[in-house]
Amino acid sequence: MTSPAVHSLPALSSRLTAWIADNPRPAFAAFCVFHAALWTALPTIIYPNLPLDLIEALTYGREWQLGHDKLPPLPWWMVEIVYRLIGRDIAYYLLAQIVVLACFAFAYAAALPIVGATGSLVSILIIDGIHFFNFTTPKFNHDVIQLPFWALAGLSFLRALQSGRLLWWALLGVALGGALWSKYFVAILAVPLALYLLLDGSARRTLLTPGPYVAAVVALVVASPHLIWLVRNDFLPFAYAEARALPYRGFYDHFLHPFLFLVSHLGAMLPAFFIASPLFRTDAGKLWSGKLSFDFADATFRIVTLLAWGPTALLILLSTITGRGLLAMWGFPLAIFFGLWIVIVAKTAIDRARLSLIVAGWAIVTAIYVIVFLVHHAVLPRFHNRFSAQLYPGQEIADRMTREFERQTGETLRYVIGRIYPAGALSHYAREGRPRVLIDGDPKRAPWIDIADLRRHGAVVLWFDFDRKALPPYAMQVAKDAVVQTPAEVPWLRRRGIVENGIGWAILKPER
Repeated sequence: MTSPAVHSLPALSSRLTAWIADNPRPAFAAFCVFHAALWTALPTIIYPNLPLDLIEALTYGREWQLGHDKLPPLPWWMVEIVYRLIGRDIAYYLLAQIVVLACFAFAYAAALPIVGATGSLVSILIIDGIHFFNFTTPKFNHDVIQLPFWALAGLSFLRALQSGRLLWWALLGVALGGALWSKYFVAILAVPLALYLLLDGSARRTLLTPGPYVAAVVALVVASPHLIWLVRNDFLPFAYAEARALPYRGFYDHFLHPFLFLVSHLGAMLPAFFIASPLFRTDAGKLWSGKLSFDFADATFRIVTLLAWGPTALLILLSTITGRGLLAMWGFPLAIFFGLWIVIVAKTAIDRARLSLIVAGWAIVTAIYVIVFLVHHAVLPRFHNRFSAQLYPGQEIADRMTREFERQTGETLRYVIGRIYPAGALSHYAREGRPRVLIDGDPKRAPWIDIADLRRHGAVVLWFDFDRKALPPYAMQVAKDAVVQTPAEVPWLRRRGIVENGIGWAILKPER
């Protein structure tokens, strides 16, 4: 019997709580709809220009390459498909949320037979308190697209070990192979799964069955086109990954770098801990019951613990061994099963009072994220001079430059030369032709561009990282004859309506 003290705790409307408690599956569906609507609407309303990662996706995706010099192509292909089907900026933000919801659905399915429908809903509300699943998703990049593959891999691994069915092993292979097309970070997931099969006595018996080998073969088949491309191109993207990792500076980095990442990652999880805190209250209303359940004799708990903490532990171990730094954004997929894990550890009946507090905690955290999102993207840029991609006036610049190019040459603009963001933004917002981008003016970075055709039809060069009145050095190889135009003065950051930054640009006229 629940004590009166618990009933006196702050709660949402008792009617809403009762509905959620009685209908946890429809409540999960309602949560998904709300989540998608909120995080699609916010960037659509606030951003006048697409974020960098989406501009990059539109630049690379249209070329349909099996690989690139930076990252795998899957999210770029998906953005290109959405462009061709819908072609509106809101669709890219919705795509990001559909991907996140797929992640939630797989994690929910994994939790359902373990903690029931209410516990599964709570597990998702908990991880939705981590900004990797909301605040940072509208930009839709490789970090976001890997989420459903990691979630499917965890679900499949769990079910495969529980049931032994080949279907789940095959789905595990699909998930791992698909994750490679998303981001090479999948190794941080695959290694703990393989080690678990080798080291856990119960799981090791599956090595005598076809299952793990089916998973490996399916993963290789799914990933093989990109793996072949990597071999043929000397693993070109790995140089980019190497450059992204923080460099080793001395012995102390073996301890400092993993410590900083752990602090950062746990800090990102604090709102999730806040949402989960009612699970640890006593019936008398005390904040901490002191009861935790770590049943490592239970195979299911061991697997969930592996999924929740194994990749994080491996990442920290690698940083400790190498001394290399870790980026905070590498934490994106690490907490997918944290919600399920903490519900199991709490081992508490989720009555209506606790459920009400959990939902209230989630609502508070979500409201804070919304406020911070609005302040970060709509208010702070007015008070600093840093570049803000989302506030870049892409449409205005595209209209001005394409119109002038057509006036001077009599042709529709077909090519743009420059850094991927300004050049890609011009390409995206051009009203006709959708010009192709010669990234950094370097044919090696865009080998699909026919330089002879570019010179035959001309191009616009634009930049804001060098003197606006002279061609940037990286344009000299292909466009040394381009005629520099008067720098475009546009309100860039909207700082009180008065800050203006010139954008250098030039016209490479068609060869006659």
